[in-house]
Amino acid sequence: MDAQPRATADSTRIDPALRVVVGVDGSAGSLTALRWAMHWALVRGAEVAVLAAYPTVAYWTDAEIVDLGALDAVHDDTWARARAAVDAVRDSDSAVRDVPVSLHVEPGPAAAQLVRHSADADLLVVGSRGRSAVRSALLGSVALHSVSAAECPVVVVPLPGRWTEPRADSRVVVGIDGSERSAAALSAALTEAGPGGSVTAVRSHDVTDPWGDGYGVAGAAALQQVHEGALQRMEALLGQLLLASAGEHPVVRRLSLTGPAGPVLVEQAAEADLLVVASRGHGEFRGLVFGSVALHCVVHAPCPVLVVRPAARQLPTLTLVDSAAST
Repeated sequence: MDAQPRATADSTRIDPALRVVVGVDGSAGSLTALRWAMHWALVRGAEVAVLAAYPTVAYWTDAEIVDLGALDAVHDDTWARARAAVDAVRDSDSAVRDVPVSLHVEPGPAAAQLVRHSADADLLVVGSRGRSAVRSALLGSVALHSVSAAECPVVVVPLPGRWTEPRADSRVVVGIDGSERSAAALSAALTEAGPGGSVTAVRSHDVTDPWGDGYGVAGAAALQQVHEGALQRMEALLGQLLLASAGEHPVVRRLSLTGPAGPVLVEQAAEADLLVVASRGHGEFRGLVFGSVALHCVVHAPCPVLVVRPAARQLPTLTLVDSAAST
């Protein structure tokens, strides 16, 4: 990497087909997100664009910084910290040492800059909490803004836990509700799992919800019919996705369960490497920022969560050859 602070990219930078943007701010959460993004890039042959933002306003006085020398110093310090973060990940993880990385240092709020860069990205990766997050907040403001407004799929990465970094045979859980958005989520889940991985497609039914499929169920037999119908619809959806593709595909398991969608998905993701959800499904209220199910998942899931937004550009799909889904 070029040693000059004003340089913004590796001298050996290549131009792969996929580009993943990740925000760093020096926090433990952003370092974890950076490591995840670099492993995703390693598996997918992508470039990592590391974005670090710096303030142009003195927030304690709400006054703009007008001393250009001071702004230059803040810029250079931010660049140095971003480079140090990349070096730290490369030094501690030899597998990602050769992943192509470019550095981008931008003035202004981090959330706004990440959303702006998402317009040219295939994936945006953020930590669940950054350096400036309020301790009492359930989700960092940068992560919340990113999943609400990004123009590409967003992965929210929690601090290290049981989950592992992306690989070619990942264990993926995906939420399904019958909407077009959840169909896009299922397609993304198949791609992220890879041919050697596994996908668990989950349809939940909250029988206490008057707008849910299970409302008015009088007994176990009727509830069983609800689950059987859901499994049939999931099988049909899987058949459509795989029939239009060619190539090997992951093993797919279908589950129809009783309970609120958010908690059900988080429970099923206990042993997963990735949880995939649509940003808004059938049962969401219009007033919520990006959907209560997705919000519950990014706050509580023990693994990284991929949020597929309806109006956003979607991840390129894998080429599949076998049209038969394993269920």
